[in-house]
Amino acid sequence: MSIAHARIRLWTREEFARMATQGLFSPNERVELIEGEIVAMTPQGSLHMVAIMLVQGVLQRVFSAGDVVAVQLPLALGLRSMPEPDCAVLLGSARDYRDAYPTTAVLVVEVADATLQFDRIEKPSMYAAAGIGDYWVLNLVDRTLEVYRGPGPQVGAPFGRAYHSKLLVGPDERVTPLAAPGASIPVADLLP
Repeated sequence: MSIAHARIRLWTREEFARMATQGLFSPNERVELIEGEIVAMTPQGSLHMVAIMLVQGVLQRVFSAGDVVAVQLPLALGLRSMPEPDCAVLLGSARDYRDAYPTTAVLVVEVADATLQFDRIEKPSMYAAAGIGDYWVLNLVDRTLEVYRGPGPQVGAPFGRAYHSKLLVGPDERVTPLAAPGASIPVADLLP
């Protein structure tokens, strides 16, 4: 039987969580669930790591009052997705999520070098399908920030939805998060 005729088994968030708690993944194995598929996360280089720390620091200053800047923590998006974005801004306090994973974010940021294409195609479609209105890709390859907004239906998008606005912001420019309209962030502050 060729792979073209094989049925692919997709996993739910609950099954994925049980696999993790039962130790089916090694302690050092980093994986996330994307629309039912278990995806191995690319190991981080030092540039990627520093970029995450810079983004976290800037977002903590912007969203200091009553919101959480989560770093590589799960978002429960639909029945079959549990990504761990590099940074996500969650409404409320950390204790609000004691009994359940967050199901949305007001801003998601992925730092991209080796995963640039995945972060530009699959991830935005997944985040758009979840109704996340502000998605950023910190593009370390081109030293730009890609700002995706306006989620809506899109024929041909991997998960049926996409962002209808994409803005490229250079290192000498500024960006304002939708959820913090008074903030003006220099993109250079996000780049290592």
